[in-house]
Amino acid sequence: MTIYALSSGPGISGIAVVRISGPDSSKVLKLLTKNELPTPRVATLRKINNINTSELIDEGLILWFPSPQSYTGEDMVEIHIHGGKAVVEALLVSLSNIKSCRIAEPGEFTKLAFQNGKINLLKAESIGDLISAETEIQRTQAIKIMNGKSSVKFNQLREKLLKILSFVEAKIDFPEEDLPDENIKQIKKDSFNVMTEIKKILNDHKVGEIIREGFKIAIIGPTNAGKSSLLNNLSNREVAIVSELAGTTRDVVETHLNLDGFPVIISDTAGIRDSKDEIEKKGVKLSLKKAKNADLKLVVVDAKNIDFSGFLNDLLKKNAILVINKSDLLKEELDPEVSKFNHVLISLKDNHNIDKLILKIKNNLKTKFITEEDILITRERHRQHLLQCVEHLKNFSDKNDKKDFDKGAEDLRLATRQLGMIVGNVDVEEILGSIFNDFCIGK
Repeated sequence: MTIYALSSGPGISGIAVVRISGPDSSKVLKLLTKNELPTPRVATLRKINNINTSELIDEGLILWFPSPQSYTGEDMVEIHIHGGKAVVEALLVSLSNIKSCRIAEPGEFTKLAFQNGKINLLKAESIGDLISAETEIQRTQAIKIMNGKSSVKFNQLREKLLKILSFVEAKIDFPEEDLPDENIKQIKKDSFNVMTEIKKILNDHKVGEIIREGFKIAIIGPTNAGKSSLLNNLSNREVAIVSELAGTTRDVVETHLNLDGFPVIISDTAGIRDSKDEIEKKGVKLSLKKAKNADLKLVVVDAKNIDFSGFLNDLLKKNAILVINKSDLLKEELDPEVSKFNHVLISLKDNHNIDKLILKIKNNLKTKFITEEDILITRERHRQHLLQCVEHLKNFSDKNDKKDFDKGAEDLRLATRQLGMIVGNVDVEEILGSIFNDFCIGK
């Protein structure tokens, strides 16, 4: 089947790009232009016509990429037309009238590129991350993965395991010949070294996933402390409803921010208090769950009413900044116990010390994101495969001590397979859908 889609963004633009890929791409191009194929990979100006009526749709540039020298590895066409909605729609409708053509599914062009050996699975994922990047640090990370640093590392580890496996299988194939003790020791040493390397990669504090998904900040605290006002202030817009009535926020309100190049997801949560209202009780439960999963908590309290007993003390134990609001109403000295915590005294009403709070947040972000090690894991999928690989290597180590080579070989094969699944060196059909469904149509 030949697929097509708008590959540039939807909406009005100066130029729109429609991509066509598949065995009938050349036939489709001839039907649209009423002309012969242009020179491969040379932009050529052509009139683009309605296939059924021969009515002129637009005049634009045609790029013809014969197989295998194309993004997808198939015959492929890119048509550059004016980006008006009616122009794009007319071309797409015309393509839909060709029996051998259908609209592309999300990420299908990149999926074809992977299946045809043009890119590996890590590069395919990084292309999606690059398209979705909203901050500089996300763009930089996606580019590094695209350049193949992760692929090289995982393939090197896989090659080491394959070499170990070859020694073990040699013992299975020729049981009458004993492996020298030196070889057995080397097998143990090499498998242990691979396992150690993987454990080191896993000990990355999930920096790659945080960069890709966004640093999670939860604004939490008692009712009427100014949590929603803080969210609006940090967002520079009215994201949450602000009211003097306690318990206005009952659900989690989220907004995405670019804070000095760092991707941030800030959540405003329901005020924590004892309540008989079932909906509010659910909101409080959601608040505590959000706080537990957050990378940083902004615990907002009223300067006139700070109570360190109960939940407040628990929230401040780890990854938290105590935000003491309404300093404009403060008539006496703060409780000395405040000094024990990482805190800042602010007034949202007077916009006082907001810059100090933002600086504290930025410093926290920098300590989380800056790492001397190369970031190799950017998705939970990668992490799970590596964890499974370590588990199989542990099993191999146990069996190897007992010289149970038959079962040990299977553990090594499974460990090797887990590494292969990260870069796509084995059959990974079961995970392709979840990966490419995150892409936009046209990519």
